[in-house]
Amino acid sequence: MSRRKTRWGLPLLLMALTFLSTFYVGAGMVLGKPPTSLAELGAGWVFSLPLMAILMAHEFGHFFAGMYHRVEVSPPFFIPVPFFLLGTMGAVIQIRERIRSRNALLDIGAAGPLCGMAVALPIVIYGIHGSPVEQLPEGPYIVEGRSILYLGVLWWLKGPIPEGYDVMLTPTALAGWAGLLVTMINLLPFGQLDGGHVAYALLGPHQNRVSRSVLRLLPLLAVLVCVAYGLPAYLRGVRGDQLVYDATAGMHWLVWAFVLWILTRATGPDHPPTEDSSLSRRRRAVGWLTLLLFLLLFMPAWIRMQ
Repeated sequence: MSRRKTRWGLPLLLMALTFLSTFYVGAGMVLGKPPTSLAELGAGWVFSLPLMAILMAHEFGHFFAGMYHRVEVSPPFFIPVPFFLLGTMGAVIQIRERIRSRNALLDIGAAGPLCGMAVALPIVIYGIHGSPVEQLPEGPYIVEGRSILYLGVLWWLKGPIPEGYDVMLTPTALAGWAGLLVTMINLLPFGQLDGGHVAYALLGPHQNRVSRSVLRLLPLLAVLVCVAYGLPAYLRGVRGDQLVYDATAGMHWLVWAFVLWILTRATGPDHPPTEDSSLSRRRRAVGWLTLLLFLLLFMPAWIRMQ
């Protein structure tokens, strides 16, 4: 089979633009206003470099695993969005041919999140260590989603936080947190997400039923999260905008369900089959540990106003 020549022009251009985009957003975090000069733009490195390191580790993990198994994989295409909270919508790669063995499928699927986590976790630890515990502001403020792993790091580094106070994330800590969020989203055992690849390598065609169940359950998860945050707030007497914030805490899952439904219309409902059904014992252990990582990173509410 002839292989396409890998073209790096557009991927490198998008990568450079995403660096600029994340520098711009990071500088706004540091300065409290949009940067207006190159000197001010440079202040964004404390956010841009750690975030891009996480994303590049994730995407090039897939890329080099594909090269190792001689599967044609495109370079990563980064998505710069300078007006978005993080300055980017992440990156995507294209697997240009069917992955024919389960061993290769698991390696390619797991390499991204595991390599990304290897970079994200130290950044989270370093960032939270340098983030102060301060009194909560009087007006609305953003609360980041918190997983079991993230809460464990907070407790380890900051201990019990007094009522009315919270950890105010530095830009570097926010970049690390974003890496955890991106990894969690990609590890959902659905379709051709990273978690879907890993789950198919473990379960074979049975994963297609799991994937369809996941898509049906995501709207229910959105409702449950909204109720879990909104009902207690209502019973405490919260009203107005704050009640709206609490009662819509799970809407990210509904939006993600819609995005995944659109993807199934484009790629089909089932994962492409593999020809080799065997999976080595070591890879099987890595696969289950990778899916366990989704539970450790699971954030009921991704981000919300408080």
